[in-house]
Amino acid sequence: MMSRIADNPTVCRVFQACMRIGTAVIPWDFPKIVSGAGSVAKLPGIVKKDGMDKVLVVTDKGLLNLHLLDSLFDGLDAAGVRYALYDGVQPNPTIPNIEEALALYKSAGCRGIIAFGGGSPMDCAKAVAARLARPGKSIRQMRGTLKVTKKIVPLYAVPTTAGTGSETTVAAVVSDPETHEKYAINDPCLLPRYAILDPELTVGLPKKITSTTGIDALTHAVEAYIGRSNTPDTEQKAKTAVKLIFRYLKRAYDNGADIQAREKMLLASHYAGIAFTRAYVGYVHAIAHNLGGLYGTPHGFANAVILPHVLDFYAETAWARLADLADCAGIETEDKSDEAKAKAFIAAIRELNASMDIPTGFDFIREEDIPILVERALREANPLYPVPRIMDPDDCAAVIRTLML
Repeated sequence: MMSRIADNPTVCRVFQACMRIGTAVIPWDFPKIVSGAGSVAKLPGIVKKDGMDKVLVVTDKGLLNLHLLDSLFDGLDAAGVRYALYDGVQPNPTIPNIEEALALYKSAGCRGIIAFGGGSPMDCAKAVAARLARPGKSIRQMRGTLKVTKKIVPLYAVPTTAGTGSETTVAAVVSDPETHEKYAINDPCLLPRYAILDPELTVGLPKKITSTTGIDALTHAVEAYIGRSNTPDTEQKAKTAVKLIFRYLKRAYDNGADIQAREKMLLASHYAGIAFTRAYVGYVHAIAHNLGGLYGTPHGFANAVILPHVLDFYAETAWARLADLADCAGIETEDKSDEAKAKAFIAAIRELNASMDIPTGFDFIREEDIPILVERALREANPLYPVPRIMDPDDCAAVIRTLML
């Protein structure tokens, strides 16, 4: 495989150093949190107080059919806030999804957006906000980092899964049906104004969604912590997220009605979202995004399967940081070396996955697709992601082959 200049480790590290300096001076305005059982009932009053007389509600038909939005709709009606409903979001929101929602926002005369659901409605809503802020730019033209840079309309985020952390991130991840690519628009201006963390909305999640979104949150925390762009705040939030996930994810999986476990997982997801927003992610996400683009693989599921394989690749470059996370997770080892603790942490992730029926690989990756997966994954990751160890094309191909069943 031919290597790109951006895959050169020196180029990557210089670029990442510049990004660390740049992000240090960006005004990070993370959303205000409203949390606790029943907290979604407070959102209509917040929207009304912000002067919104009509909002676009972005969600999907599955959540609508489960009647999870009923209390929100009732509250908006009671507060005198009119709304238009876009429920056409697909599991991996597409550019046509975004353009449909944008057209509805404009035709209905909306002044703000409520994103209600998992990562897909959040991503769709953020992308609509980006298009409104930059009407002269297409989604494809805003791909990458700092391509919006203008204030967006008020955005309120209500997560119904504990995993994506999208309610507190700068990213809108979209799928391009023409190229079968999945990529992100990254800009601090896409941060929502409020995040409503209501555990009652997650009680009915199927086990598979609980498990894969939970490991998605773990992936955010781990990739942020082991990367090279941490701040004291991202380190603290990543470690807290890891501690909460190892304590409460299996509880939420085993008993979906455990409201304490659900609440703690929402908090863990939120903390992990803040951590990776500032400290970035890594090759787990780069590969997962492109499995999603090429095969439609759900993002949380892809991250959950890929995570231990990429951690194996990092080896000694990440052992000290992974050893820290082993301590956070309460993992005990007789050998107290960083290597032993790091390997025990990776093994614990595999055990947690297995306990929730998450497989060790995928049966759909085709050998002939590996070159395009490698090219797209490295185009996303290099030089942006401050990973412990830089992958070249051969490294990336080797990791992808470990995922093939």
